Amino acid sequence: MSHHFRRSMLLILLAALLSLPAHAAPKSVPVQINGIQFDAVCYLDRGVTYVPLRSLCLALGDWDVQWDAVTQTATAVSGENRLFAAALSDTITINSQQLAGQVMLKNGRTYVPLRIVMEAMGAKVEWDPYMGGAAVTTADFPYDAMDLYWLSHVIHAESCAEPEKGQIAVGNVVLNRVNSKIFPNTIPDVVFDRKDAVQFEPVENGSIYQTPSAQSIACAKAALDGKNVIGNALYFYAPALSKGVWINANCTYLQTIGGHRFYI
Repeated sequence: MSHHFRRSMLLILLAALLSLPAHAAPKSVPVQINGIQFDAVCYLDRGVTYVPLRSLCLALGDWDVQWDAVTQTATAVSGENRLFAAALSDTITINSQQLAGQVMLKNGRTYVPLRIVMEAMGAKVEWDPYMGGAAVTTADFPYDAMDLYWLSHVIHAESCAEPEKGQIAVGNVVLNRVNSKIFPNTIPDVVFDRKDAVQFEPVENGSIYQTPSAQSIACAKAALDGKNVIGNALYFYAPALSKGVWINANCTYLQTIGGHRFYI
């Protein structure tokens, strides 16, 4: 084999290696559980969301977590439930069910794949494109996590200064739109609807991402439970902030609650 040929082959192999897509470094992503933002650093790596086990167990409730440095195994116990995350073998065992999933040790914490762990516990795990992270609904939670998350966010952003009735009314408008043929059919899609321009100002100015108050979360739950204070209203605006030209010209006025006028 000639020197020129070997050199040519090496150049071809080098070019092929350089053309391969580089593996992106893990990035931090948000996670919410039952509508509440998870207060811990989580990572997305190759399409898998990893969360710190101890923080996850604290968010879920009455779990005790222990770490064995010799076997590099984390053990979490809650009542009759047992979870073992073994870093050396990359296995997760939940109540004798063994699952294959990478167990990462990062910054002194044990990270486990969120979907594998939570689905084994009967939870629903979804990717929320509007949040850019994962949403978890535990098996015993009476609401959908994404629904509660975004309904409470839009209620807070639009009406945190309003009385309870006014906040529930904003939630009613969102739910009425979900049930209307002229709007999207999910709460997140209604909140972020841009078909005929942005529908809710907080989406435009970014206040939709503010942490909702306890009252806004309670009002979101009340609306999801069926409490309705504004009938079939599909629109509202605040006269102090907007002239509501299109609404006044095209919709029927229903009533005023706090600082908002509601229309159908």
